[in-house]
Amino acid sequence: MPDFTGFPEAALDFYDDLEMDNTKLFWEAHKPTYDAAVAAPMKALTTALADEFGDPKIFRPYRDVRFAKDKTPYKTHQGAFVPKGPSTGYYVQVGAPGVRVGVGYYDASPARLASIRDAIVEKRRGGELEEILATMQAHGWELGGDRLKTAPRGYDVDHPRIALLRHKSMNLSKDYGFEPIIHTPELLDRVRADWRDAGPFVDWVLRHAKG
Repeated sequence: MPDFTGFPEAALDFYDDLEMDNTKLFWEAHKPTYDAAVAAPMKALTTALADEFGDPKIFRPYRDVRFAKDKTPYKTHQGAFVPKGPSTGYYVQVGAPGVRVGVGYYDASPARLASIRDAIVEKRRGGELEEILATMQAHGWELGGDRLKTAPRGYDVDHPRIALLRHKSMNLSKDYGFEPIIHTPELLDRVRADWRDAGPFVDWVLRHAKG
């Protein structure tokens, strides 16, 4: 496997053009660019991270349009995910807006979500999560995820961590956009540092998400 040297500008240009012409004809004509500028660097990046974080799932570039109103056939970004638990792990993607890294849980069964919320309610464990999130946000991470508009059933709307209790999923992301570093080998070290920075959050979820 070749060393990771960064995502070339051709990767961002490819997705810029794909957003304008998301057709099989465009894809087939530009598949060599996708292979060289997107797929190969993503494989090299995730392979270099695998020894520390685990084997990645590099997502297919094709959209599942069976039940979608939007029938465009191709995704407008390339993502890779390293699972550490059910629907929980580390993420990186490249697309027209540049490079983004992420971490979190994107789905949770009712039992797992209830156990996470019970941990958030408890002063020690919930306070630990607050400290982890505050540290990450101070380091440039943005908190996101699907949220209820009101308090979840059975939880006090006046709870001091009600904003966290409303989460049905929880993720943190950091956007590198078009920064010059994304075109260089140094991006590998940056992603590695970001995922290490996010380790305490992943560990918290894995310790408290049961069922």
